[in-house]
Amino acid sequence: MTAIHLPVGHRYLVRFDPKRVPHYFTDVLVIGGGIAGTRAALAVDPKLDVVVVTKDVLTISNSAWAQGGIAGVLDPLDDIANHAADTIAAGKGLCNEDVVRTVVEDAPERIRELIRYGTDFDKENGEIALTREGGHSHRRIAHALGDATGKEVMRALAEQLTGAENIAAWEETFTIDLLTHEGVCRGALVWNPRHGKTFLWAKQTVLCTGGAGQLYRESTNPKIATGDGHAIAFRAGAELRDMELMQFHPTVLYIAGSSRHLITEAMRGEGAQLVDANGYRFMQDYHPDLELAPRDDVSRAITDQMEKTKHPCVYLDLSKMDSTLIYERFPHIRKVCNEFGIDITRDRIPVRPGAHYMIGGLVVDEQGATTLPGLWAAGEVTSTGLHGANRLASNSLLEGLVYGLRAGRGASDNAADQPDTFQAIPLRPRPKPQIDVESEGMDLTDLRNSLSSLMWRKVGIRRDADGLQDALTQVDFWDRYVAARELNDPSGWELQNMELLARCVITAAAARTESRGVHYRSDYPDTDPEWARHIRVVPEKSSK
Repeated sequence: MTAIHLPVGHRYLVRFDPKRVPHYFTDVLVIGGGIAGTRAALAVDPKLDVVVVTKDVLTISNSAWAQGGIAGVLDPLDDIANHAADTIAAGKGLCNEDVVRTVVEDAPERIRELIRYGTDFDKENGEIALTREGGHSHRRIAHALGDATGKEVMRALAEQLTGAENIAAWEETFTIDLLTHEGVCRGALVWNPRHGKTFLWAKQTVLCTGGAGQLYRESTNPKIATGDGHAIAFRAGAELRDMELMQFHPTVLYIAGSSRHLITEAMRGEGAQLVDANGYRFMQDYHPDLELAPRDDVSRAITDQMEKTKHPCVYLDLSKMDSTLIYERFPHIRKVCNEFGIDITRDRIPVRPGAHYMIGGLVVDEQGATTLPGLWAAGEVTSTGLHGANRLASNSLLEGLVYGLRAGRGASDNAADQPDTFQAIPLRPRPKPQIDVESEGMDLTDLRNSLSSLMWRKVGIRRDADGLQDALTQVDFWDRYVAARELNDPSGWELQNMELLARCVITAAAARTESRGVHYRSDYPDTDPEWARHIRVVPEKSSK
């Protein structure tokens, strides 16, 4: 284990006066409304009160955008050992094998549970239809609505959530910071345009805020994926791990001027081929599994081929696939492509890689407890040991379900043992900033775009020492004047969170002097057995 100590900066992003801010009390606070957050909330004892805080509405999350499906052994010809072996092989030496075993063992029951909640998975001859994706040795991906699995799963979970009398959902509410006292998490300071700042005190808190794809210019993630959970937990004293490991999805729809859309891996699982600008099927030059190689291998192959052809993208060719299968399996992608005049049954789909999944996150144990007492976590905001150095396709929704359940139960059990009395807690608010934000305005959009472009160029699919140092120098420069200001709305707080997170990613990437999984160093292209270990990022207390 390698540890990096990084300064936190200001403990809180904003000033507050406890006498002038409303206070709300609950037993369990869940921050995040994706698959991990909703499953955590549903796992809490119905006798306890739960508040679920979501940055947007419940229907907007990385979970809801997931296309491919959920991996689980449902085929009699498959078995748990195969799923575990595939996960470990993709993880390139960094998986926790005990975690892998327990998660994949739990997968079939979690999928059956979703069915009991009302999820309508696609069927074939009366049974759940299964597909195959990169890195899997068998067809074990359960999917819904063809290529919109996350949307259907979150519909069913949201209905369960809103129907629970003990759960209140606070939508469109931004979590500014976690509240701590004597090294224990006590809830969160939140904000929404209706009520302003609110202290939301909780006996136990579960963090399920998702990923950080918006750190990069090219990303499959929604605009809300700015790594807020990673940042607020780090400021509060929780440790992070493996922050250099951002997974890039190989196939993102690339049309200049349009928003980026994920093109599910299941399309390659059903027979789509990757070709370059000249129509050449290039994956045969890079990997024996061709289009079904692990994501890190496919992403680098695409990047190499784009450089060879001097072309801004490659193409998915579905011409050898049956058109009826395409219509049935990929209705969402077909609709999106049609908006740009692309008929996917005959036209090639322009694609290139994009930031997709943050493998690094909060250090948690097998029950979802973080290194900060009173704080639990689940989903993409965590580093559980399941994914290793490269997440296997469709293991993300599975992890969110399994650890959402575990963290929710752990928080519930601990909250049940605590009394219903809340003592007055002295808080040390942020001091008045030296720079008046009202008179010293900033172009936040330009700064955010500059940051994501820098991360894409210097800390993307390929990295090297010079580029990482350039990136760190630039981020430190921006942070010196951005962090000095007290900003007053979510766009500013997101930027401050992204800059803190960028420093964590860059510093960890510079420390790992090898190539492993999703982390590729062009100056250290080989995998070093000595580096088969994790990098922990430890918050260094600040006097600010």
